[in-house]
Amino acid sequence: MIYNSTYSDIEKDIETNNLVGKKYNLIKSIGLGGIGSKRLIVEELGVNFKKLIKQKNDIIYSNIELRNKGIIVYIVDRQKRFTWVIPFYKLVVYKTPSFSIHSDGNFIRFSNKLNHKQNLAFFKKVLDHKFNFNKYNNQI
Repeated sequence: MIYNSTYSDIEKDIETNNLVGKKYNLIKSIGLGGIGSKRLIVEELGVNFKKLIKQKNDIIYSNIELRNKGIIVYIVDRQKRFTWVIPFYKLVVYKTPSFSIHSDGNFIRFSNKLNHKQNLAFFKKVLDHKFNFNKYNNQI
């Protein structure tokens, strides 16, 4: 699910919580060593994103939030903010020279020029959560 989240929408928040679970509380977040990625630079967008985001010469930034049943990718383009909600069962992560996230025919490829070591650890945490979620929900 991709939507413009520049302005709050309670219906979208409810739908997001149903897909990937509610936010972790502060204690759980600290226990996990953080639930958010460092700032990521978007290197390439899939076709569906290109319809929403008119990429010029500006740098597009992104970050990722870990939830119980998936992740949320936030993309900031100038003054607009887009949210991509991905349940674990639809999430595919590729590590080539850079990271890319794929789901439902959409993808984002991130540059590895900024915060690479920290984000490498974060993506490992995401994949561990995905594996454990699938294992305990018999989806492997």
